Amino acid sequence: MIYAYVTMNISNQTSLDAYKEKAAAALSKHGGAVVAMARETTVLEGRIAQHDVTAILSFPDKTAALAWRQDPDLAETHALREGSGDTAILLLG
Repeated sequence: MIYAYVTMNISNQTSLDAYKEKAAAALSKHGGAVVAMARETTVLEGRIAQHDVTAILSFPDKTAALAWRQDPDLAETHALREGSGDTAILLLG
């Protein structure tokens, strides 16, 4: 199992809403799932920028995570996420 840390600062709610309709199917295509998602977080230590949305995704392995992100059939879905605002995805491993 491998995890991805996702942060989003939303500037286009319409694009985010459209992404949410497709996100679960896009993730599951490559064995991925949302482990946790929150609009509110609490910094326990250090200085970390707060984001509108923070999520943890899981994938069976690194290959599956990369396949999800690089799948040409999911380009439109990824574009919706990217169009929703400032997003970043960090693969933990």
